[in-house]
Amino acid sequence: MTDEVKLKEKKRKKGAAEEKASDTVVSTAGRELADAILDQVSRRIVGQEYMVERILIGLLTGGHVLLEGVPGLAKTMAIRTVAETIATSFQRIQFTPDLLPADVIGTMIYNQKSGNFEPRHGPIFANIILADEVNRAPAKVQSALLEAMQEKQVTFGGQTFALDEPFLVMATQNPIEQEGTYPLPEAQVDRFMLKVKIDYPSREEEKEIMRRFASGEEIPIDAVTDPATIMQARSDIARLYMDDKIGDYIVDLVHASRQPAEYKLPELVPLIEYGASPRASIYLAQTGRAHAYLRGRGYVIPDDVKAVAPDVFRHRIITTYEAEAEEVTSDEIVRRILEAIEAP
Repeated sequence: MTDEVKLKEKKRKKGAAEEKASDTVVSTAGRELADAILDQVSRRIVGQEYMVERILIGLLTGGHVLLEGVPGLAKTMAIRTVAETIATSFQRIQFTPDLLPADVIGTMIYNQKSGNFEPRHGPIFANIILADEVNRAPAKVQSALLEAMQEKQVTFGGQTFALDEPFLVMATQNPIEQEGTYPLPEAQVDRFMLKVKIDYPSREEEKEIMRRFASGEEIPIDAVTDPATIMQARSDIARLYMDDKIGDYIVDLVHASRQPAEYKLPELVPLIEYGASPRASIYLAQTGRAHAYLRGRGYVIPDDVKAVAPDVFRHRIITTYEAEAEEVTSDEIVRRILEAIEAP
């Protein structure tokens, strides 16, 4: 082996060692960040670790989250508490049938002193937005929110205003009431990275909730991070290693929802009206990386993809009338796809 070859080999090993050390630091930072936030949130929220982790995944990837559950499951409190832990601006918008786009994004106000129209920003100009009961808003308001979610900007009075990063919309909707609601169109629901279903707490958790909130006083929360750290975490997550085999696995999952017969799932053909959109592939990769980051790993494994797949697919697989008649939900279809597609 010549001296030049030895030198190249030495540099290669040094670079690999530095990259491995960097991955270790990044993954350790992810675990510490998650533990710090979860520790603060657990002071106020009993249980619901799954919901809180999904909110964190949305925060750390820049993807919007739709939470669905009956009233009283701490959806609003969880979002507000997470915002407090990162010391950032937070706005809650209560959506109602009489809400106007200007109530959300803002409008132009005439200034009598200057004789000019000046922009007055609405509550959308914050880092974390809680869109409470988003399905109660009419179509005009939903479309205004849509631009903010997708483009990270709003337009009114002929001017376009950029929104500050991190910008995240956490929306909630109540699945048990239909009166006075405007169901979100599939195209708009697709803009949400995750749709998370929230269930009731266990008996022991409910007992702890009752004990903890008996006094009626709200438990204080400490800020443990800041927006700059969140943005750095996003960069770290984007660089997290994901093998090509994991990428192929993600594509197979998405395509199985579109052409199930090609993946030996002919029984799903009459049950699926539309399969997952290309956003599903992108979001599975992003959320898989974030899931690995929160687990303290510098690389993605198939279990990371499997863990987030139901939340990414749930609102993107549109079922047929036949599926509804047989009471087959999109969650059941996702479960069958995950069982059928072999993980690397």
